[in-house]
Amino acid sequence: QVQLVESGGGLVQPGGSLTLSCAASGSIFRFPVMGWYRQAPGKERELVATISIIGRTSYVDSVKGRFTISRDTAKNMVYLQMNSLNFDDTAVYYCYADENGAIRYWGQGTQVTVSS
Repeated sequence: QVQLVESGGGLVQPGGSLTLSCAASGSIFRFPVMGWYRQAPGKERELVATISIIGRTSYVDSVKGRFTISRDTAKNMVYLQMNSLNFDDTAVYYCYADENGAIRYWGQGTQVTVSS
């Protein structure tokens, strides 16, 4: 069993920045893709960003140019740097690990609230 624990969320003003961290209890080398998704109250889950084992990244259009996903396989860590945050970014953010083309592991989530 692999445990994923997110941290770094909190309250931030519009235009501010946050860095989310995802710590895995075991090696993440075996996961070809890891990433982040989010869910706001009353809305469906939205895939935010992904990163492959070779460093290829993808982002949902709404965060392109503002968010950066990174992966440190040696430290079993995945990060999400979020800049220029706006009200629409308010959500619970979840880290996940892909296995066999599907989300297999995910954490408890960390709350990000953008408010003035």
